[in-house]
Order: sequence, then C-alpha cells, then structure tokens
Amino acid sequence: MLHSARRRLITGAAAVAVGTLVLTACASQRDGGGSTEEPGDVDTTFVFGASGDPASLDPAFASDGETFRVARQMFEGLVGTVPGTADPAPLLAKSWEQPDDTTYVFTLEEGVKFHDGTDFNAEAVCFNFDRQNAFTGVAASQSMAYYWGVIMRGFGDESIYGGCTADSDTQATITLKAPFAGFIPALSLPSFSIQSPSALEEFGADEVGGTEEAPVQSEYGQGHPTGTGPFVFDSISPGEQTVLTANPDYWGEQGQVEEVIFKVIGDTTARRQALESGSIDGYDLVAPADLQALEDAGFDLVNREAFNVLYLGINQAAPGLGDVKVRQAIAQAIDKDALITQVLPEGTEAATQFMPPAVIGWNDAVTEYAYDPDAAKALLAEAGYDEANPLEITFNYPVNISRPYMPNPEQIFTNLQSQLEAVGITVNPVTNEWVEYLDLMQGGTEHGIHLLGWTGDYNDPDNFVGTFFGLPTNEWGFDNQELFDALSEARGLATEEEQEAAYLAINEQIMQFLPGVPLAHPVPTLAFDARVTSYPASPVQDEVYNMVELSE
Repeated sequence: MLHSARRRLITGAAAVAVGTLVLTACASQRDGGGSTEEPGDVDTTFVFGASGDPASLDPAFASDGETFRVARQMFEGLVGTVPGTADPAPLLAKSWEQPDDTTYVFTLEEGVKFHDGTDFNAEAVCFNFDRQNAFTGVAASQSMAYYWGVIMRGFGDESIYGGCTADSDTQATITLKAPFAGFIPALSLPSFSIQSPSALEEFGADEVGGTEEAPVQSEYGQGHPTGTGPFVFDSISPGEQTVLTANPDYWGEQGQVEEVIFKVIGDTTARRQALESGSIDGYDLVAPADLQALEDAGFDLVNREAFNVLYLGINQAAPGLGDVKVRQAIAQAIDKDALITQVLPEGTEAATQFMPPAVIGWNDAVTEYAYDPDAAKALLAEAGYDEANPLEITFNYPVNISRPYMPNPEQIFTNLQSQLEAVGITVNPVTNEWVEYLDLMQGGTEHGIHLLGWTGDYNDPDNFVGTFFGLPTNEWGFDNQELFDALSEARGLATEEEQEAAYLAINEQIMQFLPGVPLAHPVPTLAFDARVTSYPASPVQDEVYNMVELSE
C-alpha cells in the first residue's frame, strides 16, 4: 500500500468549537495553515496551563498525556495524523509502501535537521528503532518504555521487531516478525519519535536509574531533548513550567508562535483563575462546573470528541479481587448514570466496554452489569463476604491532576466510594501525585481497585484493548492466556472485516472475564482567551503549536 505525502483528506470533524474559536482541522500541522498576517504588536508567546510536569523529556519513556503534549512540540515521527482526526498521515516519512504483511519501506523527507544541526536520515531512523528494542532493566520496565513493550510485545528477541535497514539516506525498511495491522497508526505515537542519535549518545539517554517503581531519568531525559519539531527545548523548572522556543531552522511552516510556556497548575480551579487573570492563554480539561461561567465571561470553549474511556481498574493480585463474583459485585454496585450526572461533563456517555463506539469492534450486544445493589450484595455473600466479614479493598486514585478521561479524580472517587460502601464494601483510600501514581500502577503490585483511563492515541482497537489486556501487567495482575492469544491473533489481521469480527468477540470475552469496570466516555473541553483565534484541536491530542493563531 502506498501512502502519498500529499494525502490531506479529512475523514471527519473530530472537535467542535462551542464559542467563536476557529479550529484548523483543514490544514496540515506541518505544511502551512498559519496566520498570513504580519505579527505586528501581537504577543507571540503562547502560555498553556498544564496539569502536571512531563514525566520525561525523552519520548521513548513517555506514556501519559502531559508528557506527550510537550513532546509533540519538539519531536516528530515517521507518521503523524490527519489534522482533526486520529487517522495516520505522512510526517518525517513522506510516503511508505508495504510489499508484504511484515515489511514497511519508508521514503523520508529530505533536508531535515535535528535541533543540534545533525542530519535526519535513514540511519537516524534505524538508530532510534534499534535503540528502543535494545532496552533492558529499568529502561525496559512498564513504567519507562511502556509503549514499545506493549506494541512490540517485548524487547530484544522477544519483541516482534525484526530490524531496520538504511537502504539510502532517504529510504529505510523496517521489518516485523509477525503481521500487525495497527503498526502504521501506532507510529504516530510520540513514543516512536525520531531523536538525534548524536544527542542521545552525548547525554547518555539510556543511562536511566532507580527502580521500576521509582525510575530516574537520564541526563538527556532531564534536560537535552533533541528532535526535528517546530520548537526547541529551552528550560524546565519542575513543578513550575517548561519553556520551548521556535526552531529557526524548522523544515516545515513555522507559524506565528515564537515561545511556548507550559505552566504547571495542578488544580482545576487554579487553572480557571489563571485564565481569568490573563496569566495563561488556555488550558485543557476544564472542570464541568466551570463551563457555563467561562462561556458567559466570553472565553472560547472547544470540545474534543470523546475518543477515550474512564475505567475502574481491578488488580486481581490483590486479596479477594481474583474472584470474578467479587468483580461482578463491584460492577453491579456502580450507578454509572449517577456518576455521570453528578460529577462528569455534560455530553458524557456511559461506557459498556473498554473502547469508545467509534473504534472497530465495539460490540453493541456486549454483556453488561446493570446497577443492582441487591445483586451486588448477593454476589459478595456467595464470595464469602457479609456484614460480619466485609470485603476490604484499597482504592487508589491520583490527586492534583486532570486527564481528558478523568477531569476530577477526587470527585469521581468520592462518588464511587459511597456507592461501594452502600453494598457493604469497606474502602481504604490511597492517593498519589500523578507521576508516582503511574509508576505504582505500572511498576508495582501494591494497589487494589484504581481510577485510570485512556485517550486513544490512534484509531485501532489494539490501542485500547490490546494495550490494556494484551499481556500480563502489574496494573491488572492476571494471567489469562486465552485472552492474550485472542488479542495477539487479532492484531495481526490484515482487513477491517476480519478485525471487526475478532474484536466483537474479544470485547465480549473481556466483559465476561471482567478485569475492571468501564465507566464512561467523558467529553474533554479546552478553554482559551479571546486572543487565541485558532487552535488545532485533535481527538488524540496531536496538537502542535506552530498552528496556533493569536490576534493580540
């Protein structure tokens, strides 16, 4: 299959402007679309209110939205997305061919340089892919190189990565050991960004330390990120801000913004106040309770498509949670409609499975667990728990963070806690700051039920259920080889029709096994000062700020 560098068709609008803000979904992220007016007296610094620090400045060790948000400004991969959608599009690779099920031949853009002045070429592509496959120890842990491990199914000889050859400066061939239908869409993840081999080596990018539960970033990952993107790293002050400046030698259209500041404001109310005071230009994950007041005050609101899922994860390695009757009881104790009405944004829909309806394989006839407190109590009794011997479980949730699928974790926890306790479950809350929380969920086993979720990174069912349940992980704490095998087989199917049938069955299999409770598909909203006249909203947050337009 050949993908032309000129492919710019939009297959569907993925974000809707509520106010007067114009979305730039009709223009390429890299090939123009910026303001044609002279900057004049326009303040070209764009200040964005982030809910947390990037976990790493090395995108190979990134798996969360705040890290991706920063990475997308500095780094580019072979594949991007069609603006306004989750569909793959050419980026550093201007085209590619797939001569067989496991071989991909990429034709690369010419004249592109990394921020350190070295050349982007096929050797750099192969260096980056070979580098990630060679990770060992802490670097290869779930809390570090999460995406390579999940998508490539491991590292070294265990992975499905078969190698990369630099056929010429402008052509690289990547082979896999097994078919993977979602490989090209997966390459749009920032985790597969192409970084400067010279900078990676000079600043010891692979010299990570610590433990899986508490990893320590390398010198490169703490202060020397070097990509090909429209913005260059300037500085980071943990807990305060990250500053980027426009890349004067960018190979694409640079746009209007000359400086980007990601100001860390963990509290949703504080972010709203910062926008109202003029200290930031915009922020993501607007609290549902703030929407009307912001709109009335003249701020512009933009809704992203709810390409996500919020879930209550269940760690089956924790006492009692390996019993499916207990998991069913937890599911039937939860009133999703009440949760949505009371604490989630307007327009949020209840989730019946671990992917949104827009993804191939979503099953409209999947097994559901209706809210039924009496049934939940009966199931707990069958599992050996009653008033004299109540089920006690740890409930982990993050604090001082908002995610698109989880805008207000404290409120979500409080709502669910009351529902669980109403059927006789004793809840012991445990909280962590966001980065530590992710490390605990992905790198440790000492957790129980927990709030997490997912914003789809590309439009493929493997990005949802394959990422969650494709192999044993610390988050879920189970070993279900039948499910692993079904997902492994499905990810190698070549046609949409084959995928559809396979994932319909897999979604039913998952809900029978019930590793957790899918809760909702929340609608994420961004808010902006009126001076921001255009913002490239994306359902997968593939938003690059050389496309932002400012009026004053």
